[in-house]
This record gives sequence, C-alpha cells and structure tokens, in this order.
Amino acid sequence: MKTNRSLERNRAAFQSEGESNQSERRAEWAQATIASDTREMLDRDSRAFLHQSVSTPCVQVIRKAEGIWIEDDQGRRYMDFHGNSAHHIGYGHPKLKAAISAQMDDLPFAPRRFTCEPAVELAEKLAEISPGNLSKVLFATGGSDAIEIALKVARTVTGRFKTISFWDAFHGAGFGAASVGGEALFRSHIAGPLLPGAEHVAPFACYRCPYGYPDLEAQPTLELCKVACANMVRYALEREGDVAAVVAEPARAVPYIPPPGFWKSVREACNEYGALLIFDEIPTGLGKTGKMFACEHDDVVPDILVMGKSLGGGILPIAATLCRPDLDQAQDFAIGHYTHEKNPVTTRAALTTIEIIEEEGLVERAHVLGKHALNRLNEMKSKHQIIGDVRGRGLLLGVELVTDREQKTPAVDAAEQVYYEALTSGLSFKVTMGSVLTLSPPLNIARADLDHALDIVDSAIGAATLN
Repeated sequence: MKTNRSLERNRAAFQSEGESNQSERRAEWAQATIASDTREMLDRDSRAFLHQSVSTPCVQVIRKAEGIWIEDDQGRRYMDFHGNSAHHIGYGHPKLKAAISAQMDDLPFAPRRFTCEPAVELAEKLAEISPGNLSKVLFATGGSDAIEIALKVARTVTGRFKTISFWDAFHGAGFGAASVGGEALFRSHIAGPLLPGAEHVAPFACYRCPYGYPDLEAQPTLELCKVACANMVRYALEREGDVAAVVAEPARAVPYIPPPGFWKSVREACNEYGALLIFDEIPTGLGKTGKMFACEHDDVVPDILVMGKSLGGGILPIAATLCRPDLDQAQDFAIGHYTHEKNPVTTRAALTTIEIIEEEGLVERAHVLGKHALNRLNEMKSKHQIIGDVRGRGLLLGVELVTDREQKTPAVDAAEQVYYEALTSGLSFKVTMGSVLTLSPPLNIARADLDHALDIVDSAIGAATLN
C-alpha cells in the first residue's frame, strides 16, 4: 500500500504541536514510570480500542477519581487541571452521587415522547441562570450533538445554511461540529468532505495576532488594530450576504480572552446582516471564567447558547442548546430527537450540579482564585524567560512557552518536558497548540492545593531546557 504523503506530513505536524500520544518523550516517561501490571492493562486497552490522536494509546491507568484528584493503579495521585473541562465541582461530589442514586431508584429512564419532572426542572433552571431570554432548550448527550442542534435551529430560522466560525476553534467531533470547528486534527484529510458553506476567519489572539499587528506584553493595541479580527467577521458577513450564524467560543479554551469590544462589534454585525450568534460555552460555562457564562464578561447575549461537559458534574454526559423563544420554529421537523433527550438521571445530575455551584459559591470562587493564580503566573513570567505570555479568566489559565520572547517562537519540546515533569510531580494538565500549558482546575479547589500546583508548574518550567 502506498503511503499518503499528505497524511504523513499532517501526522508530523501534529506531532510537532505536541499532539502525539506516541512521542519519544512519552515513551521515555512511560519507561521510567509505568509498572509491568500497568503496562499490561495499557496494552489491553491499546489492542481493544481504535487508535486516534490525543486519546489511544493512553498515558496511564486510573483507578480512582475524587475531588480534585485522580489516582493511578500504582497509588500515585495527580491534581487534575484538565478533566476535559467536565470537573467544575470535582469528581464524585457526595451530593451529586446521592442525587443520582436516589433518581435511579425513583425513575431511571423516560422514553422519548414522554416528559418527566427532572427534565422540565432543568430546562426551567437553565433559562433562569442564562443571560438574556434564552428560555427554550433541547438536551443531548454531548456537546458535539448540541452544536449541531444549534446549526439546525439557525438554518430553520434564517432559511440559510452558511456559517462563519474561527480557525483553531473546537466545537465537537461530529461531521457538523467539525465543519464549523477550525482544528485540522478534526476536520482535515480523513474527515472530509464536510458541510458546505462552513466559512472560517482568523480568531482573536492578541499575543499572536493573525493580522500581524504588534503588541506590547500581549496587551491588545486596539488604537492600532481597530479590532481587525472583529472587522473581518463583519466583512465576511457583508460579502457572503446570506450567512445563517456566527459560531464561536466567547472565550477561547486555548485560552485566549477577547479584546475589549470584540463581541459587541460582532453582535452588531450579526444584527445588521441577519445572522444568528451562537456561543459555544461547553468548556467555559457554569462558572469556569468567574462568571456563570463567559459571554457575561463582555455583556453580550447570543441568540443560541450551547453548554455541556461540566453540566453532568463530571459523572454523566449531558449537554444543552438554549435558544430565544422566537427561534422555536422547527415544529414538525426533528432537530434533536435523541434517545436520552429527557433522561431523568442525567437531568437530575445537571440540576444538582448547578445547585452545588450556587450553594458553594463556586462562580465567585473561580473569580477570586483566578486572580490569585494569574498574579502568581505573572510572577513566574518575570523570572522565566521561557514564558512568553500568561493569560486567562477565572480558573481557565494559560502559560505560553517560547524559545525567544521577541520572535515568540513556540517552545514545543520544552512544553512537553514541563508536562511530563509536572505529571511526575503529581499534576496533570493539557498542552494546547503545542506550547501552551492550559491549566483548568476544579472550581472547588482549595487555595493551598492551587498554590501547590503552581509551585509544581514553576519548578517544572525552571527545569525545562531549550533545544
């Protein structure tokens, strides 16, 4: 069989971005860390599951998840600052487990076309806590499906099919969600052909402005750039003329924070050209950024808001698509229709998760701890030349490593070094875009544990070498 050279180049690019699960550094770490019985389980996993980037083969075997911790089968514990953005309330919260157990005894399932109290209560609660008048909802089991519900609503309401979204964004792995997503990992080569009409523009990224505007210490020079990134969205809406929706993360999970005025400008452009604004709050919603929803920082209300991941409390899968009531126009057409659409157990889990977030004041806690963490990370930047940028909101934080601050050359190998050094010291997180240490702890983390994790990051960065 001939090798597809384009696919091989693509694989190499992913590896250079730190996306490979089979890098030499991974192998070295595994050789020094993984015991024989662990290796046996990892080998069984590898034989049983289809292999794919950032998933299988797996890094370790987990036997316990509790609070902010995951524990491997050798008894080593790791603070989880990744958690696939699902662990806002930590793992195995006692109140959540009790509520799920009680609901399974009371009513374990509701077939389609029947409703149940937990589902209705959750729909009402989401309308209560969401911005604006987003009072109509459909549930799904995952964010990718919820995004595709939003796309169908937009097509129904506008009579159009085109979308504008951003390169480098992730909106899910389904064909529709990957089409509006902007990561080659999910939309290129084997993924195509994708949905027609899925247009993309460069995202906001002040530290690495795609439009080439300079910045000082990563602060957006808005008087110079005039928010070129937002103007491009307006330009695309005007030139296409028939766009159904703009689909975007209000705060990018890389993370990147939008420059002041960005979303108000996009909101105005959507209104002017008849496009809906869809916000993907799957990783950022329910308090992660220090407000219940990330879009509240910018005082902008979308037409459709999608949430998921943390909605199930780090135990069960559930996602939701919230819309303005006037968008309820599908009527005789099925736009969701999932088997677990109104599952009483998953909806009870979501209701209880929101109760925990409210009762424990986790939104405000994320705000306070996030400011503390950003201060500490900026202190690290002052002593580690390898840190090019520090950014984030609430407990969604990023540390970008570079080999040269002036050139902003991504320090890909150093980022992988830091990751495995931190993992050895008991901290797990995600490396994004090859050189960004993305730190996303649970919102109920103790300040002492947060400081200990930041000490590990500090030490690991200090030990990193540049090639």
